[in-house]
Amino acid sequence: MNVEELVRDALRELAVEEAAAGPGFTDRVLAVRRRRRIHRLVSVAAATAAVVAVSVAVPMLNAGRDDVRPASVTQGDGISAHSDQSPPSGLIAAGRSALAAYYTTALVAKNEKEATFERTYWLLDPDTGKYKKDTRWSFVAVAPGLKTAAVLERTLPAARIGLLDLATGEVERWIPVGKGVAGLAFSNDGTELVATTYSEHPDPLEKLDDAEEDEGEWTSTHRVSRTGFLLLDLAERGGGIWHRVPSSPAGGRADFAFTRDGKHLFAAGGGLSTLIRPEFYDLSGKETAAPANEKHLRWDVPARLSPNGKLAALGPAEEVEPAVAPGHRTMAGKSYSFVKDPLTGKEITKVRGDELLAWVDDQRLIAWERTTVEDETYKDRLVLVTIGSDKVVPLSGVREHPETDQAPWEPVFAER
Repeated sequence: MNVEELVRDALRELAVEEAAAGPGFTDRVLAVRRRRRIHRLVSVAAATAAVVAVSVAVPMLNAGRDDVRPASVTQGDGISAHSDQSPPSGLIAAGRSALAAYYTTALVAKNEKEATFERTYWLLDPDTGKYKKDTRWSFVAVAPGLKTAAVLERTLPAARIGLLDLATGEVERWIPVGKGVAGLAFSNDGTELVATTYSEHPDPLEKLDDAEEDEGEWTSTHRVSRTGFLLLDLAERGGGIWHRVPSSPAGGRADFAFTRDGKHLFAAGGGLSTLIRPEFYDLSGKETAAPANEKHLRWDVPARLSPNGKLAALGPAEEVEPAVAPGHRTMAGKSYSFVKDPLTGKEITKVRGDELLAWVDDQRLIAWERTTVEDETYKDRLVLVTIGSDKVVPLSGVREHPETDQAPWEPVFAER
């Protein structure tokens, strides 16, 4: 074995399971945060020009795990914080998890009565450790290793999926699909992709009947539009295998994501009916029981299982009504979330944080931490929290939640 092969094998051994990126944003905004109504509609720029790309001849394998990047971005395990930046311009990372991208969501009116939520992404350049705005994409999922992202073009549902090289910004492969796709998620080893299909845009809004013409209130329609999912093996050519799994009667965006073992899928979103316990399916689309170590998890808590699988990140569902955030807030501004045994659901301890986003290692997590008391305008920041400690380490600047048609930036975490 030569030196190059030794280095390649060593890099492979550094790879571990991916931190979940946390799908289901629209329902988290509308349900978890009390379905904020939008009071004012402002002009939004027209859609950007279409992107033309050519498929490459060689399929992308392992989603970038063999790619060599600067140690400070993909191979490092230390803390990279920018407590003065919100949203961040420089890398935010700790341990196994890195902020691979972030996005804002704005209301875009189609006519006087109908609108949709549209995302704008900033993607991490793994060579520079900086975030760059990329208006070409309506939906982005980042693979473990921070080399590859699966992307959808502006119009949803999309007719093809792009595999984007994050370092070059170029699509290396287009995957045509026979069904309209509006949601994406990688498996934990980065070799498979699940694409959720819809018959129409999954984030529709409508103006309330009693709203005034210029300053009316908008609300989610929660129309039933999910049709199923496509399962794609990235080592193979073709558009994958489609399975029909319609939305629940609650409707709305309900994207599929992989369970830890990669043998099942769960639906993230779908209205209040699945807020506490998600629906689980096998890879053929048949509804099934949850894996033993995920039956107590909630789709609205993105961190889910610890790297060793022995701890579950949860909010106190039995103590907080379903329509509020999973963390338990105090009047002093501190917030706590609960860590439980994933097999029994028994509470083990609590940890600082209003919403647990990603595991750093088996004892630390990245979380949103509220910085204001209850009667003030809501503000929070990304922090590093540790089980057994009340100390927090700020990772980002303070994020505000304005009462406008544009929601605050939302993080997308991936394993580095």
